[in-house]
Amino acid sequence: MMDVGRHPNINLYTFSEVEEVSGYIGNFNVKVRKKARFVDETDCNACGECEKVCPVIVADEFQQGFSSRKAIYMPFPQAVPSVYILNNEDCLGHNPIACGKCAEVCEKDCIDFDMKDEIIEVNVGAVIVATGMDVYDPTEMDEYGYTKHENVITSMEFERLISAGGPTEGHFFRPTDREVPKKIAFIQCVGSRSHSATGNPYCSNICCMNTIKDSLLINDHYPDTEISVFYIDIRAFGKGFENLYVRSKKAGVRYIRGLPGEIFEDPKTKNLTLIVEDTVTNTVKDYNFDMVVLSVGVIPRRDSDVVQKLLTLSRTEDGFFMESHPKLKPVDAPTGGVFFAGCVEYPKDVKDSVTQASAAVARAEVLLNSDTISIEAITSECFTELCTSCGICTNVCPFNAIVGADAKLGTPAEVIEALCKGCGTCAAECNFNALSMKHFEDAQITTMIDAMLDENPMEKVTVFACNWCSYAGADLAGLSRLQYPTSQRIIRTMCSGRVDSDFVLHAFEKGAPIVLVSGCHFVDCHYIDANRWTQKRVEKLWDKLERLGIRPERLQLEWISAAEGQRWAKTMTEIDEMRKNVTEEEVKHTIKVLKEDREKAEAKRAKKQNKRITSKTDNPGAEISVPA
Repeated sequence: MMDVGRHPNINLYTFSEVEEVSGYIGNFNVKVRKKARFVDETDCNACGECEKVCPVIVADEFQQGFSSRKAIYMPFPQAVPSVYILNNEDCLGHNPIACGKCAEVCEKDCIDFDMKDEIIEVNVGAVIVATGMDVYDPTEMDEYGYTKHENVITSMEFERLISAGGPTEGHFFRPTDREVPKKIAFIQCVGSRSHSATGNPYCSNICCMNTIKDSLLINDHYPDTEISVFYIDIRAFGKGFENLYVRSKKAGVRYIRGLPGEIFEDPKTKNLTLIVEDTVTNTVKDYNFDMVVLSVGVIPRRDSDVVQKLLTLSRTEDGFFMESHPKLKPVDAPTGGVFFAGCVEYPKDVKDSVTQASAAVARAEVLLNSDTISIEAITSECFTELCTSCGICTNVCPFNAIVGADAKLGTPAEVIEALCKGCGTCAAECNFNALSMKHFEDAQITTMIDAMLDENPMEKVTVFACNWCSYAGADLAGLSRLQYPTSQRIIRTMCSGRVDSDFVLHAFEKGAPIVLVSGCHFVDCHYIDANRWTQKRVEKLWDKLERLGIRPERLQLEWISAAEGQRWAKTMTEIDEMRKNVTEEEVKHTIKVLKEDREKAEAKRAKKQNKRITSKTDNPGAEISVPA
């Protein structure tokens, strides 16, 4: 941090937060709110006299509440810049001044009660998201007694207690009696690898090795301490990790395969009794300890929703941010010019975080050293002569790549190609065919539908599959040699959001017995939330089909990921059985009804268009907008 603060080419904004990010790859505008710390950074020499006279005492967050701090304080040792900060919420008040003792003793007059927040605007070409993660709150798991028993602490609290810079200066003891505990238990996977409502299903990656490190640390400082670790299984997969695990067991640490079901406390001695099912011996045993350490997992940042909105990012079902491609672009965000580093993407240790940070910097450097950028030629384009400035496209675009549509001003929509990722949702939602997606145009897709249903349509299932998940899932099913009917005919789209309602109706009008629309799971969409518009569109189609007397079941919607080859095979088998139950009379009725409905809609549209043209001819200076 000190090197960063001294670097001439790095602007370090501490005690600040990003409020707004606009622009696109190579041309971002970032607004940063530099909060008022009420202490002049340039003059403060961190003498500490202000802290000594401050009468306010509150819990120190950095020390996990084991010690206190003043209202004016140094955030943590080696803070950069090494300047005190006055917490406005803790201060007795300075509007009007209720105390002012800190200002009185400051010889350099660094205290400025009139300091205001400052908005700083910077123009950057790339953004690296390295917001880290938060720690799981074990208060939700009441069976471990974290809120009831003082000698039950978290691994983060343990780190502060045993740290030389902690509240006890490295002299480890238990909170109740300040005695060195003789028997310590570590409980693994607290908040991780749990499918209950209070836990998270994923592995937090760092917990096992953190406990092994802590056990060796205690053994080095207090060799007589008995240490037991209760675990599901130990995951020591990194370089040298298995050696540390073996070393820990040789040092006498006892590993018991099983997690406690409940913890009781002796009201006199404050010792703790753990009820544990040993899954190796299939027995339930009681264990007594002086202290219990909960090895808590990690969770996504609690304010990650804000970051997601600022940069229009995608998230996985676990809440971490989703990369553009897990193999080809592991540090790139779906939004161009944005890169990931550290636990913002998934839980990882320091080594992996540093590795990813280096990769993110390298990717950003390649971008910044280029005069131009290359984009995939699958972006959308707007035909301004057809645009009615209704603004639907701007609402559905997950990347905010469409701007300018304003019905009041009559300005047409404009696509910023550097931002567009080619999901095609805008083209599918546009009611006036004013938007088209290159290489996935309406005419191209309808031609494919015509070709596949030209012969023996009753024997085929028309499938629209998204490129990233469903199409890849079908590919996996084929590579895995899974057996399923061959009746499906797949039309690949970049996203299920590209599947226009007209495509589905056209397939039914051409004699398709069954139509399947398939895409990513909601939380896994590579285009943030484009597949949610797919859901809405299909639900409207179900209502329309039912209104026209067509069985809605003939239109199916399935979410299949790239890893679900088995699910693809099962879905295709089930849908093929549904296809066999569709009769030719039912298909003929569908063709007749849809043809009549389409002809009515075309006649109505032509009438509106003629009315619009006539109105403009009669009054050339007037702009008349026709509702959809």
